Amino acid sequence: MRVAVGSENPVKVAATERALPDAVAEPIEVASGVPEQPRGREQTITGARNRAEAALAAIDADLGVGIEGGVARIEGADGLFLIMWAAVTDGERGGVGGGPSLRLPEAVAARVAAGDELGPVMDDLLDTEGVAEREGAAGVLTGERIDRESALVHAVASAAGPFVTEQY
Repeated sequence: MRVAVGSENPVKVAATERALPDAVAEPIEVASGVPEQPRGREQTITGARNRAEAALAAIDADLGVGIEGGVARIEGADGLFLIMWAAVTDGERGGVGGGPSLRLPEAVAARVAAGDELGPVMDDLLDTEGVAEREGAAGVLTGERIDRESALVHAVASAAGPFVTEQY
């Protein structure tokens, strides 16, 4: 099975390969149609869906996968959270699934709430580059107990449910 992944980010491609081990993942850079830093579940899910649909339309594949990270306030919890969503489509049917939600430290949340993008904020605070393409904020914020790839595997696997089981 060929799967078009709506990103060239190696972490997103690896997460797709782990979630769909029988597939050949082909990365393709596509627009999300949402801001660089999606805010809220709706915007984050929309970005994932847009990426999945655009990736599928761009190459001849069986499935399109889109993955989007965003930030959101979550009812019943204090603070700003990192959220992760994925979408999978075959052009007719689709699925969405979420990864873990991690509360952002106040110093990070304040900068993101003021309009900064999470990846560059993390790079700045850690005095590094490319955190989003390695362990991600998820890895940094959990002391490497989970990393961005493993967090995204759960989102993609959840979104792929309609395509890997007959339960839907």
